Amino acid sequence: MNLPNKLTMFRVILIPFFIVFLLASLTPYDKWIALVIFIIASLTDLLDGKIARKYNLVTNFGKFMDPLADKLLVCSALICLIELDKIPSWMVIVIIAREFIISGFRLVASDNGVVIAASYWGKFKTTFQMVAVCLLIADIAALTVVTQIILWIAVVLTVVSLTDYLIKNKDVMKESK
Repeated sequence: MNLPNKLTMFRVILIPFFIVFLLASLTPYDKWIALVIFIIASLTDLLDGKIARKYNLVTNFGKFMDPLADKLLVCSALICLIELDKIPSWMVIVIIAREFIISGFRLVASDNGVVIAASYWGKFKTTFQMVAVCLLIADIAALTVVTQIILWIAVVLTVVSLTDYLIKNKDVMKESK
């Protein structure tokens, strides 16, 4: 278990704490604590990848678990934001559907001995989703238009990244027959 993989697992461990502070009314600062936890978790995503590539610590576990940790973090946040009436459910359905499709695709690929790492489109998508979640949690009235634009970009990138994965890896499905 190298440092990048530990950071990935730390991100997963932060998710329940994030959810509790986002949804509970424990203190007057719950949403801000949730926001800080989400930002820390999001930064571990950036950090683990940089460390893994710089020090040649890329592992199959990391290639699999890092995107899964991102999905867990972002999808948990988006589902909670539906509960808080901050995001339309159809947007979350589009985003989560993409994640299920890619996860299934990765599973088929791994059965064929192929590991599909995250693409740049997927990384852009994740970045915009994470920024959108931060803006939605902060809920700053002066940033409402910016928040909506970032959210729409995240949804569009979700569809673009799905299309990119399917086109680039279409041979994986042919091999699985």
